[in-house]
Amino acid sequence: MDVQLINIGKKYEGRSNYTLRNINLEIKDKDFCVILGPSGCGKSTLLRMIAGLNSITEGDMYFGERRMNTVPPKDRDIAMVFQSYALYPHMSVYDNLAFSLTMKKENPKVINERVLEAANVLQIEEYLHSKPSEISGGQRQRVALGRAMVRKPKVFLMDEPLSNLDAKLREHMRVELVRLHHSLDTTTIYVTHDQTEAMTMATKIILLDDGIIQQDGPPEEFYNQPANLFVATFIGSPTMNLFQGRMSDGVFVSLDGDIHITPSEDDATALAAYEGKEVTVGIRSERFISGGELGDTFRAEIEVVEMLGKEKLLYGKLPKGQSITISVPGHFEYHPGEEHSFGYDIEAIHYFDSSTTNRIV
Repeated sequence: MDVQLINIGKKYEGRSNYTLRNINLEIKDKDFCVILGPSGCGKSTLLRMIAGLNSITEGDMYFGERRMNTVPPKDRDIAMVFQSYALYPHMSVYDNLAFSLTMKKENPKVINERVLEAANVLQIEEYLHSKPSEISGGQRQRVALGRAMVRKPKVFLMDEPLSNLDAKLREHMRVELVRLHHSLDTTTIYVTHDQTEAMTMATKIILLDDGIIQQDGPPEEFYNQPANLFVATFIGSPTMNLFQGRMSDGVFVSLDGDIHITPSEDDATALAAYEGKEVTVGIRSERFISGGELGDTFRAEIEVVEMLGKEKLLYGKLPKGQSITISVPGHFEYHPGEEHSFGYDIEAIHYFDSSTTNRIV
């Protein structure tokens, strides 16, 4: 089912500021849409508005062709999975899975078929007669997902469902959730503050900050074409390197003079209007070049080398003291205290307007 939000705003009674402002987005049928952002940005509020648990102050919300502003949660044909699992501890896994259908007085045969189908998909058949306290955190999360599945909703809503799991189990459950989404083909809206979850699971990301959408689109766009400096620094680990400077005779020169970058031909055209103006350059750690023909270069002293297996992260500083992070293949030899020259992949450099923080090119 398509979900559409038009000029949605939310302001709580007694507060002067809006929690959410001018939210316009369209989530297509069968999308896996991740609402991403830092704590307090309004992402859970937005999810609760979609669920009908929070009222809409202004704007319109549609599921398909139906306006949903005042439709009660029970009539929205949604299922929600919470961070806390919210399982009934005195009930078996089977009864937890069947609970919503039992409350609707569904045919017992239908209930049994749906519970067994969900248990099979989630591989929890052997735990159907166990209590939640007798199974692991990952298994409890699967039960929570199964309880939503048996309702066969038009829209799944998930509020940070993996945040209580350890790192290894979160990685496993990310894969399971994507597989589940592919098998169910149901519109899914998922809230998280974890960029890894967003980048690995989403078909569409909505990035919020301070109640405003900063960018929306597929994950690749966020990494390769960030709309502004907030997006550029929020997405990606390690964080994008940023350098403040000016355009001078068509060349970017950092304010401290350590960095000189001659833009590519295409970028130079867009940057012509910024001659003499302040510009911020962003470079991801893996886009630096070492060895061979480097073109424009800079010197950096290596302070810390972090071995991550297939890559090494070099934490260093430029001559005037600015910190820099460079990623190199894991088999390259670099050591703390050494000084090296590096170049840039000029096709992968991001330029931002320093005053507006918006992307130039």
